[in-house]
Amino acid sequence: MPRTLSAPVTVAFDYTRSTGPVLGRFLTGLRDGVVVGGRTSEGRVVVPPPEFDPVTHRAVEDFVEVADVGTVTSWTWVPEPVKGQPLDRPFAFALVLLDGADAPLLHALDAGSPDQVSTGMRVQARWAEERQGAITDILCFEPAEDSASPSATRSPESPTNADPVTGVVTPVSLDYVYAASPEESAFYRGLEQGRILGQRCPACGKVYVPPRSACPSDGTPTTDEVELSETGTITTFCIVNVPFLGQRITPPYVSAYVLLDGADIAILHLILDVHADEVHMGMRVKAVWKPREEWGTTIENISHFAPTGEPDADYDTYKQHL
Repeated sequence: MPRTLSAPVTVAFDYTRSTGPVLGRFLTGLRDGVVVGGRTSEGRVVVPPPEFDPVTHRAVEDFVEVADVGTVTSWTWVPEPVKGQPLDRPFAFALVLLDGADAPLLHALDAGSPDQVSTGMRVQARWAEERQGAITDILCFEPAEDSASPSATRSPESPTNADPVTGVVTPVSLDYVYAASPEESAFYRGLEQGRILGQRCPACGKVYVPPRSACPSDGTPTTDEVELSETGTITTFCIVNVPFLGQRITPPYVSAYVLLDGADIAILHLILDVHADEVHMGMRVKAVWKPREEWGTTIENISHFAPTGEPDADYDTYKQHL
């Protein structure tokens, strides 16, 4: 039996969010080189400031500036940093109680070895030369040169109120290995040969593409391989009008579910070679393959689907697949 296929996959995007008045105040402070905390109804100073008081549940509005030096309350050593962590060499994650604060802040601590880290040690922030209003404006903490405590907390000065930070963009990335089932592996190997393969449930007769190991309707193993047509019917669709990072096609374009002839489940793919405003439910389309020398074990062997010019399919033939 042919071995199952697997492939590395990376899912990545830039997560964009608004900060709101509280976190915005904290991030604006970091950009201006100060650490801002929020005072709760119990008089405790928390860094970063909570958006709502944990006791009264009211919005936090009392902000104070705390020191950028503090004391390690707890820590753990990271001997082998991984991609995306604050430092590319062994370091510690530490809870740092900044002077003037009543709750610790979690951040990286740059130390040569775990022997140089201890609970109670004094540390200071290492600031980035260019700051933009993010937690990474503090590159990390490092052993403090002077253990003297600074003055008491004070209200933030005017620079933190000028040109406030209102939004942040955070790159998000997930790397993993996808292992295809035997049925999916057969499907991808079929694409490498220019064929679209599905599996039929021997109990109910439904044909699934990409194939399933078992029928979702009755749980029966799908044992019968079926070669499907390259033509099908658009059931539902979406016109993409919004540009985004990494987009390969200039909007507007259409992403649609195509019910291949002989299948009982639609597949999602691009609809091209037609104006986006002309695409509609019931439109008959056909697979357009890339040049054979570009084929691999991937659905991307099919570049897109394009109209066949046939009359639209009758609604009753696809109404159960919307």
